[in-house]
Amino acid sequence: MPDAGELEFRIFDPARPPASDLLAAMEAELTRIYGTTGPKGVPLRHDELAPPSGAYVVAFVGEEPVGGGGIREIGPGLGEVKRMYVVPSWRGRGVARRLLAALEREASALGFVRVRLDTGTAQADARHIYETSGYRPIADYNGNRRAAFWGEKLLEFPDSDRVFS
Repeated sequence: MPDAGELEFRIFDPARPPASDLLAAMEAELTRIYGTTGPKGVPLRHDELAPPSGAYVVAFVGEEPVGGGGIREIGPGLGEVKRMYVVPSWRGRGVARRLLAALEREASALGFVRVRLDTGTAQADARHIYETSGYRPIADYNGNRRAAFWGEKLLEFPDSDRVFS
């Protein structure tokens, strides 16, 4: 089986496969983890992850989609990472960390200076990736009752020596 060193990232319409399939798998996993009753997460329309103010990035190994995630605008110069998902058979191989970096590059290309994200109580691995990727804890910014961690990162633009604040 190929390793994650061969990852390629492509932008897809979140309403079409393979993006829509990855989003459905992520949402099914959230339902399995948190159930269908009780507190819900923050609502998300898939079109928020599409141009002109968002994007959905799919990670491929060869022609196999192995993960995906979205970025959307939540304020001037401020983006949010949403619905990051790695296919279970590809977990533990560095896909999530590289996908997060690809989402940050896309956020920068969209003109975002900072990005935020949240993750739930049952997603300790995701929280570890976010914290070790430079996301500093911030106060609840979106009212997500499932979340246990809210983070923010200032983006560094690769074409510049500057860091924007």
